[in-house]
Amino acid sequence: MSRVTMYGKPGCHLCDDAREIIRAVCGELGVEWTEVDITQDDQLFTQYGEQIPVTFVDGKQHDFWRVDPARLRKALTS
Repeated sequence: MSRVTMYGKPGCHLCDDAREIIRAVCGELGVEWTEVDITQDDQLFTQYGEQIPVTFVDGKQHDFWRVDPARLRKALTS
């Protein structure tokens, strides 16, 4: 099970930025993460369409729009 999940969609520049930060922090800490394309699920698109990217850590919403690497690192090491 992935500890970090990012909800986003193709062509989203904020998602591109968040993906790189998540990839770097999770890679550094050896933490698994996954990405979910909200365009593939109408319910997710309705729920998160205006907030993407949305990140979850251990099943709880952590951030939306931007990912702060220090905050993510702290959440994953606490």
